[in-house]
Amino acid sequence: MGTVNVNRNVTDVFYRYKMPRLNAKVEGKGNGIKTVLVNMSDVARAIGRPATYPTKYFGCELGAQTQFDYKNERFIVNGSHDANKLQDLLDGFIRKFVLCPECDNPETDLVVSSKKGTISQGCKACGFHGPLEVNHKVNTFIIKNPPNLNPASQGASLTEGKRKQRKKGENGDDSNAQDGDTTAGDDTINSSQAGGDGDDDDDVNWTVDTSVEAVRARMQDLTDGAKNMTVSDDIDKPEKERMDIFYELVKKERDAGTLDNAQTRKELATEAKRLDIQAKAPLVLAELLFTANIVQEARKHRILLLLFTHDDVKAQKYFIGGLEQIISLHADKLMDKVPGILKLFYDSDILEEKAILEWSQKVSKKYVSKEIATQIHEKATPFIKWLQEAEEEESSEEDDDSEVEIEYDDRAKTDSLRTGAAKPEVKKPKADDEEDGDDLNIDDI
Repeated sequence: MGTVNVNRNVTDVFYRYKMPRLNAKVEGKGNGIKTVLVNMSDVARAIGRPATYPTKYFGCELGAQTQFDYKNERFIVNGSHDANKLQDLLDGFIRKFVLCPECDNPETDLVVSSKKGTISQGCKACGFHGPLEVNHKVNTFIIKNPPNLNPASQGASLTEGKRKQRKKGENGDDSNAQDGDTTAGDDTINSSQAGGDGDDDDDVNWTVDTSVEAVRARMQDLTDGAKNMTVSDDIDKPEKERMDIFYELVKKERDAGTLDNAQTRKELATEAKRLDIQAKAPLVLAELLFTANIVQEARKHRILLLLFTHDDVKAQKYFIGGLEQIISLHADKLMDKVPGILKLFYDSDILEEKAILEWSQKVSKKYVSKEIATQIHEKATPFIKWLQEAEEEESSEEDDDSEVEIEYDDRAKTDSLRTGAAKPEVKKPKADDEEDGDDLNIDDI
């Protein structure tokens, strides 16, 4: 089947990171049709992840159940699926769970804390280490089945190994056979179930725990999976719905009083990036963070605002649109303070000169009525004029500096670097006997 680059966005034929092209084979028919990932074990070794991870990822993306046969290294996705489509899905898995977010190399390891329910990523190429910023349904599966857990060492399947550990001498009762490691309807099978050569009936896990606790646990897994699937599909929603999702998140953190927390601020920035609304997010922030007491609130939330507006003129212009809405809402208190408000955000580095001057060029009714927008622009005129004059003065000073003529004297003198003007004559101080003349009158200076 040949090999392909692990990161298929890289077209260099000499790219050092290679993997086998995914080979998929459709078996069965009717309701029993399934796609066997023939060389998934080889592909998984090439990308440094357990074969169950990409297989489970395929199941999540395709809405299909998956099956793992550890003894025979058979990994199955229910239904008929094209190999090229699965290869494209594999690219998505690699981008999310294999490539380093800093250097884009696949030399990464996943560090899973089942106790804390977290997944971290470390890169051996550039030294990056940080939390995995991907929110996907498969995250739950990874946390429950960390990469350092070897399924082959626990019997025919993870399920069997766990069952044997939990057995309490109930005369071979394996009622917990399916508890814990399978989510959203997954079937973990052994070689006998997969049509292998196993003849030992003890290897077959046919029973399912139907106790109240086990059923509740499986229902919780299904609920969590549905939530994660919803999150992963958010990017496909209209922009207005994505803005509403971000609005509700910021509102929740504001009401909880956690916006001063550094981790919360970072999570909000990450969420805006995930929803692909980074530039428009300041509109939401302005609406939720500011009231008539905007001066005090601006200082309080400066760091959060900088996360969204720093070095991003487009985001700054959306932020000004949000300010227009706040000023319109509290016009009786804020309209006369427009110059001071703009200068406050300018001095705080939240708004840059370029964004303010571009905004001043055109009155827009995008955020408020044309009448209110015109009034705000008129009130802002003194600050805009000051900003333009400061820019002209700075430009003039730069021009003056550029006109200074420098001459280099090739003679070995202490004044080898000098200006084009003649060197002024330096007067020697008078000797002591010459200081007896008339006293210096300060009025003559």
